[in-house]
Amino acid sequence: MAVKMFASITIGSSETEMKVFELSPRKGMKEIDWINTRLNLGVDVYKMGRIGNRNIEELCQVLKEFKRIMAGYRVESYRVCATSAFRETKNAVVLVDYIEKQTGLEIEVLSNAEQRFIDYKSIASVTAEFETIIQNATAIVDIGGTSMQISLFDKDKLITTQNIRVGNVSTKEELAPYEKNRSHFEKMVTEILNHEFAGFNKLYQKDRKIKNLIIIGGNLRELMKRYETTDHKITSVSKEQFMGIYQKIVNLDPDQIAADFDISLEMTPVIVPSAIYCRCMIDSFGVETVWLPDYSLSEGAAYDYAEKNQYIQCNHSFEEDMIASARSISKRYKCSQPHIRVLENLALQVFDRMKKVHGMTQRDRLLLQISVILHNCGKFISLENVADCAYNIIMATEIIGLSQTEQNMIAYIVKYNTMPFPDYEDFDTAAEINIDDYLRIAKLTAILRLVNSLDRTHQQKCAEAVVTFKDNVLKVVAATREDLTLEARTFEEKGKFFEGVFHVHPVFKQKKQL
Repeated sequence: MAVKMFASITIGSSETEMKVFELSPRKGMKEIDWINTRLNLGVDVYKMGRIGNRNIEELCQVLKEFKRIMAGYRVESYRVCATSAFRETKNAVVLVDYIEKQTGLEIEVLSNAEQRFIDYKSIASVTAEFETIIQNATAIVDIGGTSMQISLFDKDKLITTQNIRVGNVSTKEELAPYEKNRSHFEKMVTEILNHEFAGFNKLYQKDRKIKNLIIIGGNLRELMKRYETTDHKITSVSKEQFMGIYQKIVNLDPDQIAADFDISLEMTPVIVPSAIYCRCMIDSFGVETVWLPDYSLSEGAAYDYAEKNQYIQCNHSFEEDMIASARSISKRYKCSQPHIRVLENLALQVFDRMKKVHGMTQRDRLLLQISVILHNCGKFISLENVADCAYNIIMATEIIGLSQTEQNMIAYIVKYNTMPFPDYEDFDTAAEINIDDYLRIAKLTAILRLVNSLDRTHQQKCAEAVVTFKDNVLKVVAATREDLTLEARTFEEKGKFFEGVFHVHPVFKQKKQL
């Protein structure tokens, strides 16, 4: 595989950057160039609810210049990711269309879950200790302009990821008019955060001590550069070391921070709010080490592309993080885990045996698995309106790594597991589901319905069932002495929709054990 040039562009709340990478199977991922410019899109969104025309025109000029540089490097592939400023602006669809027409670049507005997923890949791409760090309880915290994301790992598994609607820009803008002095500002921010963290701790931390805190964003990494040398780059500090730096800057104004720490004045306004956020988390979580990796979202996008195209090998399974996130949600809503395990096994068997018929991808297999894990979550709210409640839970809950379209699809697969499946013409027009996605929803729903019928009584009678596919017949054979009358009857009923979708005849057989 030849060397490939890849450009990763990130449109953030306060900065737009492009990084150019050289990708090769032998050398992996190597950064060739980095160009960035300050654009305060997040301030526009916070104050007006949309990005102003002046900033949009300036962004177009920046992207045109990036495109010219890409041509100079002979970039073959690129990815442009827009984050929270575009995600939260009122006129995002119109703005994206305008910018794409002006620049000729395709822009992807990341969902919150997608952005966090790429964040993790960014950290993994630049932090050699990532696998070791997350063996112990670790919080990865992205401090953004208008929100903060906390993702909790333990024993190499993602426990939860939660978005808290407070950010360093919004905090500064909201509290500045009431600030009496620097100490008063610190006190107000601390009171807000302590309330938010108390709720997080009660629901998710419980008795777990979070030893490691990985901070993304907030410009706190800039504070470390004063203490670095050419041969020694600081990626982590102890709680005591951080508190020493904190005491030096918490009562300084942005001009003083810029002068004392040799930081660009454009980067300093959010440093104090971000530092207060970090200090509050240290106090609340019991943190011992603060990690400040030197990376941006651009590394994660490049890492994601390189991994998918086999330029690099990744030791950490990010897919497993997505599944772990779904399992955490499932447990929160008291879903039956033995029931889910049986259905997962059967659903994935059906999917794998019918690859040549259904024509779906490994990503669709993952969506099926997550759908199975979450299919019963609605019972936590109502035993009567399970489908609608499950749909609302999934739409309101962040599942890391999923695009908004994929989250919509899972919500519909779970909903139509028990409700009549609509024709495309009658499908929810607000969901923006195209015909290809509609067909994927239909196929995955058909599989979920069929396998769900095999544990109709939730007694796992078909736990050892084996699935085979031959001559357009899908055969499920359960070896058990249990009475399967209800399962066989439900299988026959649900099999009609399955056969209508795939034109494959499903057959259920019982092989009685001696």
